[in-house]
Amino acid sequence: MGRGNQTGVSEFLLLGLSDQVEQQQLLFALFLWIYLLGVLGSLLIILAIGSDPHLHTPMYFFLTNLSLADVCFLSTTVPKMLANLQTNSKSITYTGCLVQIYFFFLFGNLDHFLLIGMAYDRYMAICHPLHYTTIMSPCLCALVVAGSWLVSSLLALTHTLLVARLSFCSNREILHFFCELYQILKLSCSSTLINEVAVFVLAVVIGLAPFTGLLFSYTRIIFTILRIPSTGGRWKTFSTCGSHLSMVSLFYSTGFGVCFSFMSTQATRQGLIASVMYSVVTPILNPFIYSLRNKDMKRALRNMFSRKILFPQGP
Repeated sequence: MGRGNQTGVSEFLLLGLSDQVEQQQLLFALFLWIYLLGVLGSLLIILAIGSDPHLHTPMYFFLTNLSLADVCFLSTTVPKMLANLQTNSKSITYTGCLVQIYFFFLFGNLDHFLLIGMAYDRYMAICHPLHYTTIMSPCLCALVVAGSWLVSSLLALTHTLLVARLSFCSNREILHFFCELYQILKLSCSSTLINEVAVFVLAVVIGLAPFTGLLFSYTRIIFTILRIPSTGGRWKTFSTCGSHLSMVSLFYSTGFGVCFSFMSTQATRQGLIASVMYSVVTPILNPFIYSLRNKDMKRALRNMFSRKILFPQGP
């Protein structure tokens, strides 16, 4: 079959989380509130950090960028799902699908790199406190964030261009609520070997190597904390990285769940649930984990509202 006949697809059909009308209305209301709650939570974190000079530190600089990435990560998939649920439509254009793939990988990888940067920050603060201010300079933090954006953009562009070269036939149905890469590859009529090799190689080089560094950092942190003589000192030191450790555990456990669920040859509802946890639930919980488990953040939020920064009174 000629390539021209195969790539004539103009849109795909997102089958979503349910095909029952009653459940679709419930899902619309649920995900609308989840989306608004997640965006509001992340924006409050950004405002609280920006308004409190005591939080102008490397850890909170990374957290600001992570909150921004989470807002964008949510906005990559949820609004389109809400629009389809509200209009009883399942379609997404071919171009829109490529855009979703690009931004999904961009902000997913950005979350990954920022969490690695935050882990290194906690490692330096706990294991090498005397050198912390020297090493974790504003210049280094800016370079880490800029490098994270650059590498994430290149990775996302690589996957998007590799998908753009594929050919597609008559089957346009995606058992998902967004254009998930593995589901797109299953619809292709042409060879996806290059795509699969690229996914594996980039996952190992960009994903596994930094993740190993993250495990090393927290192993050293735990051993350093255990050497603190007093129980109160150990708890106080651990509390400074407890929120980040909770975020790391949530992000990578759901991420691995997505990878394992799509290793199977059949798309399943379990795979959809894993994707919801990774791409929707995790970005929503991040700001609440940091605000509820962090005394500095709770103080900054209280001060922000008490000074009426959000709603200042006129003269």
